[in-house]
This record gives sequence, structure tokens and C-alpha cells, in this order.
Amino acid sequence: METKQGNDGRDAQQDGGFDRKLERLEALVAELEQGGLGLEPAIERYQEGIGLLKECHRALERYQRRVEELSRAAEGEIRPFEGDPDVRGNAG
Repeated sequence: METKQGNDGRDAQQDGGFDRKLERLEALVAELEQGGLGLEPAIERYQEGIGLLKECHRALERYQRRVEELSRAAEGEIRPFEGDPDVRGNAG
């Protein structure tokens, strides 16, 4: 599957791809809950829904890892400024 790169280097899939998949999944669930579908179309929609659900779970796991990485990086860079009165050991 080919992904397009945006100006800032993010995958097009990350720019709303998750939201589109979730919307489609919700539409499939609503359609299945309404009933009225034949067995074959219902199974096709169910199968599509399972695929979308797996993709959404994988995306959420990637986003969680990214947030954790960004948080670790930020923690390493955040230091109190010299003379900060809230930090113990500084003469005030």
C-alpha cells in the first residue's frame, strides 16, 4: 500500500486516516444493527469491519508509542532554570 507524504513528512494515512476508518466502522455497525441485509452482504460488511477494527487498533498502538517517545524526549530536555525558587537547593 502506497502512502503519500505531506509537506511536513507525515503519512497521509496519519492525517485523518484513522478518523475516516473509524467513521466507516461506525457506519458498518449501524448498517448491521439495522438488519435488512442478506446473509452475504452482512458477512462482507462484518469482514470489512473486522479489518477496519484491526487497523484502528494498530494505529492507536502506534500513536501511543509515539506519545510515550515524545514524553520521554521532553522529560530529558526539561530542566529548571537557574535560580528557580521552586527547586530545592537554590539560594533565594
